[in-house]
Amino acid sequence: MQFPARKKVKFVHDVIQFERVTFSYPDEENPVLQELSFSISQGERVVITGPSGCGKTTLLYLCNRLYPENCDGILSGTVKLFGKDSLYFIPGEINHRIATVFQDPDSQFCMQTVEQELAFTLENLHVNREEMDKRISEVLALTDLCEFRHAVIQSLSGGQKQRIATACALIMEPEILLLDEPIAHLDPYTAKKYIEWLDDLQHKRSITIVAIEHRLDLWGNFFERSIPLHKTEVAAPLEKRNSSKIEEISLAVNKVRDKSFLKDISFQLSRGEITVLAGPNGSGKSTLMKTLCQLIPSSGTVQPDFLGYVPQSPEFLFLTKNVRDEIGYGGGSNIDEMLSRLKLENIADAHPFAISHGQKRRVAIAAMLSDGREVILMDEPTSGQDAVALSELFQLINERAREGTTFLIVTHDMEFAYCIADTVLLMDGGSLTGKFPAKDVWSDERLLQNHHLLPPKGLMRHEACFA
Repeated sequence: MQFPARKKVKFVHDVIQFERVTFSYPDEENPVLQELSFSISQGERVVITGPSGCGKTTLLYLCNRLYPENCDGILSGTVKLFGKDSLYFIPGEINHRIATVFQDPDSQFCMQTVEQELAFTLENLHVNREEMDKRISEVLALTDLCEFRHAVIQSLSGGQKQRIATACALIMEPEILLLDEPIAHLDPYTAKKYIEWLDDLQHKRSITIVAIEHRLDLWGNFFERSIPLHKTEVAAPLEKRNSSKIEEISLAVNKVRDKSFLKDISFQLSRGEITVLAGPNGSGKSTLMKTLCQLIPSSGTVQPDFLGYVPQSPEFLFLTKNVRDEIGYGGGSNIDEMLSRLKLENIADAHPFAISHGQKRRVAIAAMLSDGREVILMDEPTSGQDAVALSELFQLINERAREGTTFLIVTHDMEFAYCIADTVLLMDGGSLTGKFPAKDVWSDERLLQNHHLLPPKGLMRHEACFA
């Protein structure tokens, strides 16, 4: 995505300054950030890059003063916000000037409905009742969320929650917007619209935007510069895999429906088949995955009834006190291999709740792959993964499929889907609209458009070779 070249603006002042900042967690041998210095000026667009677990989210939490105030971390050096040492701001003083959209939107919601959540934010800013309703209406219109004003937040999809979390940040009219992988749970079409909307917002309000992002391809030239944390390993590009499925039914789903949304969903997957489940935000993908695992009451039949499952929020699965034990909890014998291949060796003794979001996903994936399940469901496994981890995940799934494991994967990453999928299940409005050979989906422009998908760049590169 390309945006018109922005006018060269003479920035007035620096709004964020790090001067030789080192930050350590008490139980960690090495600092997560070391001797880090940089500055960000008013109105800039900056992206923070680096491998999973390198400290990107920690950096963001230092920018909004969540750290070191709310953790036991040890900070040296100086963090200045709006020209003032961050330690001299009283708790909560900075939060209406620097708004944050967290990687897991559920972690920042306090109220039941969207309107209540927005009102709660304004109440904390002491906005009067007359002004409150006006600002809620304005921000819902700005974020294209008017239809969700009275919706129960926990009934919405991950992508819808992400947009609501952004609305809660914007209603404070901040000077700086911090975004932790803001498009991770958005379908490709919605992600594109979100970035275009953010571009327009930044032009109108001259807001400073600082984002953490792995999927830079969707952002085009949106960011003016990047701040890399640690040198990223070079990953081998993903290559389109050859199908390994065997004509033997491994997963049979017959007329599955829940009480409110899903409508008589039926399909079959073969042994060794890798299927991507795709569709717009709110179409029912995660609901279907939970229903198949019997986490939501439903009717219909699912065979087998013992499925491996990696949810969007993998920490809900964790039962032990360190990563190694978590991977081996189900009795797997290849724990060391999983630790090595999924780049988890250096955190093997860490508590699963104390690691990055991307690492949590890899721990949950490792546990399922070690468990010997014949059918594994994964909901957004690529979220928060750097290129090296993504490449290794691709190889592991491919190898297991060749050994006969069946995979059903929800993903909005069309490059990953293009390379990994044998078949694609498409959903919209709680219904299954069809099961297609993957190659037929990528070449059908109308089908992609109807399901808020964009053609993968891998397909365009492939076609160019034969042009």
